[in-house]
Amino acid sequence: MPESKKIRIEIGFVGGQMMSSLVSSKSADELEAALSKSEAATLLLDSDEGPFTVVLAHVVYVKRFPPEGQIGFLAPK
Repeated sequence: MPESKKIRIEIGFVGGQMMSSLVSSKSADELEAALSKSEAATLLLDSDEGPFTVVLAHVVYVKRFPPEGQIGFLAPK
């Protein structure tokens, strides 16, 4: 996957808040890796809105959307 590829993620936090953003594929991968380890307390994500820091202990879930959404209809084969 190219480094410049953007991935839409949705992050749910303790307390019910959630956020959705386009991030680099590298940032999405780093978030998933950081959540599987208990070493880091925070992670800086590179998004289209600018960089933001996520407190990993407050994350309840992460949803990663497919990189290429399909809109419209497909012609029958």
